[in-house]
Amino acid sequence: MESTIPQKLEALEKLQEIDSKLDEIKKVRGALPDEVRDLEDEIAGYQTRIDKFNADLQAVEKNITDKKAAIKDSEVLIKKYEEQQMNVRNNREYDAITKEMELQALEIQINEKRIKESYIKIEAKKEEIATTNISVEERSKDLESKQKELETIVSESEAEEKKLMTGREKAAKKVEDRLLNSYEKIRDNARNGLAVVSVKRDACGGCFNIVPPQRQADIKERKKLIVCEHCGRIFADVEFVIVEEKPKRTTRRKKVVKK
Repeated sequence: MESTIPQKLEALEKLQEIDSKLDEIKKVRGALPDEVRDLEDEIAGYQTRIDKFNADLQAVEKNITDKKAAIKDSEVLIKKYEEQQMNVRNNREYDAITKEMELQALEIQINEKRIKESYIKIEAKKEEIATTNISVEERSKDLESKQKELETIVSESEAEEKKLMTGREKAAKKVEDRLLNSYEKIRDNARNGLAVVSVKRDACGGCFNIVPPQRQADIKERKKLIVCEHCGRIFADVEFVIVEEKPKRTTRRKKVVKK
């Protein structure tokens, strides 16, 4: 059986009431949840940087190992060429072998230079890792402090929040899916989280724009769902504000004393 308009509005009002209470609880926490998330992301970023530095270190260390192996190969070749020089038959062969030996000696010099450069890179990377580790340590302390603060605040309202969440689940089930989706969408776009409002002092309770008298009359009848033409919020009712009249002041006449 489909719900009537008054029933739909009643279910939406109940849902809005619960959500507003949940919003108040979250408001008490302030920016702490965001600060905790930001610190977690920052630390994760530092850790990614450290992992990259370590990967670079491994690559540089492997390069050093390769260069040292290349130096040994060159030394073996030079020794081999020295033995060959003892058995050359002419100057041409001698010059060719000498040239090969010079090339291998040059190769050793280049590799030794590359090794020295690699060691400088390693020291620089280690310094960067140490600096980043200090940042991680500092931010981790901040995170721990913020987490404890947040946990304290959450624990104070945990029971109430759990109760409200249970109530919200029940209230949400009474609202049809299409209407619930619209309600959630309006809430997401509203700064104050209000999707269901009343007309107060002839104005929308959400955006405070004036609501014409005829529209107010339609809202009172509750024959259809009516939304604010300015902000899209759902109107639940029209609230009457009773203005108390102030008692009139009585002016006292001054007595004129005849002389």
